[in-house]
Amino acid sequence: MTDGAADLRRLAPALVQKHDYELALVVPDLRRDVVVRNPSLTDVSPEAERTRNYAADRAYRIPQGLVDLMERWHALAGGGSWLIVCDHFDHAGALTRLFFTELVRRVAGRLGLRLIVAVSPGAGAATRALFESAVTTLQSLDLPPDPIQAPIPPEEMARKARELSEGVSDLTAVENILPRLIRYWSASDQPNQALNLLLHALTIYSSRGFYDDALKYAHAALELLERHCPDNVPDRLHIYNRLSNCYSALRMPHEGVAIVDKALACTDDPAYLISWCYVKAMYHARYLPERDYDLAESFLEQGLVHIERADMPPYQRLFRRAFNRNGLAMIRHFQKRYDEAITLCRSAVEELNANLAPGEYLLHRSVLLYNVAQVYAVLGKLDEAIDMYSGAMRMDPNYSEYYNERGGLYLQAGRLEESERDLLTAIELSPPYMEVWTNLGQCYRQMGRNQDAVSAFSRALDCNPRVALALAGRGHAHEALGQFDDALRDYTAALQLNPSQPLVHASRAVLRYEAGQLEASVADLDEAIRLSPKMADLYQNRAVALQDLGRPHEAAQDLRTYLEINPQALDRTEVEARLATALAHVARVPAAASYRMMS
Repeated sequence: MTDGAADLRRLAPALVQKHDYELALVVPDLRRDVVVRNPSLTDVSPEAERTRNYAADRAYRIPQGLVDLMERWHALAGGGSWLIVCDHFDHAGALTRLFFTELVRRVAGRLGLRLIVAVSPGAGAATRALFESAVTTLQSLDLPPDPIQAPIPPEEMARKARELSEGVSDLTAVENILPRLIRYWSASDQPNQALNLLLHALTIYSSRGFYDDALKYAHAALELLERHCPDNVPDRLHIYNRLSNCYSALRMPHEGVAIVDKALACTDDPAYLISWCYVKAMYHARYLPERDYDLAESFLEQGLVHIERADMPPYQRLFRRAFNRNGLAMIRHFQKRYDEAITLCRSAVEELNANLAPGEYLLHRSVLLYNVAQVYAVLGKLDEAIDMYSGAMRMDPNYSEYYNERGGLYLQAGRLEESERDLLTAIELSPPYMEVWTNLGQCYRQMGRNQDAVSAFSRALDCNPRVALALAGRGHAHEALGQFDDALRDYTAALQLNPSQPLVHASRAVLRYEAGQLEASVADLDEAIRLSPKMADLYQNRAVALQDLGRPHEAAQDLRTYLEINPQALDRTEVEARLATALAHVARVPAAASYRMMS
């Protein structure tokens, strides 16, 4: 990959710059020459100030960005067929496997790419399953296993480790050789030499949000610690901390809370207990399916006691208190005690601003403003929420998620040009992700730019084809463009993913009615009404189809229900006339009228 990246830099430096974030993470050598243009505070804050971890799905954007890069690279290189080979695929990290499966799913057919992956004996079936839904032609070949090699003596592995690390002088160079160096030392006569390397790898992977891979390093480090230095409490707590982060991000809360309990049991040092009480509170308030806000709050109160007991500088004590109260604000938010949540966050921000230097703990200050913004958004106070987002973004101007979420608030407020601007900025600041393209599609729909909406929703679905909201949104845009077959396909696909969408059933009912599929149209409206029995327009539409099916009694009942739900209907006179027509049919009195469904 390093040689290929060098070739790409010569061929298309602007493309390398566009994908600097992804390349800097997967090709460490490039960091010497490629500067990431838009790092967020989560990326650059000192470890002691890093109060936000990336969500697990943020790392999944990196393979999506690399697939975009590969597609553009293929075009710049003149097209043609590419053959890509990945050896030891079953031993690759989670993001590497995701990159290859997404590469095949998204672009292999269009670009004529062929992929060969080699795996260990016995791993073929699981590997096939990863690719079966993404390729049109899948072939496998069982090869005889490699000859069994005689084990390398431990002292020779130590020599190989020393030789490999000779001349390595910086962290970037260490990262390039970490897996091999860990393997050599682990199999040597000095396996404890691997511990610091495992801890370094664990820190790298968990900080970047590569939690699946970080878990492997964490377990390997813990096993080595248990064997060689079981009394090393600081390293043990470091591993527990990273494990807890991984488990919470990967939605494995029971495993996470078990690790927290182990951490609490192995120290009585208040400097450590401050953090562990906070983490324990978060598990009970946020991560565990059975939430216990009272228990969570009690752990936060214990944390406050430890803050006062711990030996630390005044500015750290101030920050720790603010961080603890932020946790309480989250609990108040969940308890719907919104005014208290806002007051807690605002008070913390004011105290930090008054007592810290302007550049200190910016990440946490921005998070506090973000939390207030979320509360205002829940309350429907969009202007106040937007103001809080804007304050957070002045501190952390490169965090894509802030622009995406503020763009969504602008969309709710009908400020469409501002929404589009924020969403396009969010797209520029991050490898592609489904949510922001879906929001942009919704923005374009409200603007009446339906062709742009189709393109945006399609881009969202390219990132993740199993998103009902994007499929339904694209269906509405297709329908507005008169592309009814495409709309019908999208509505059907959306309902296969999530059948509990009354408006999508209603939209498909209109198209089925227009296509003369009256029974299918009524079936869709039956389901829409079951899901949303107070939506008056559904009854009026079903009455149209029932009348055409020669079921005037049922049509009349639906029209009555429409008027009962919506007694102030602007079209009351028209509906009453239709009701009279339906009743006339029931009484077998000739009467003719023609009506259409409302879309």
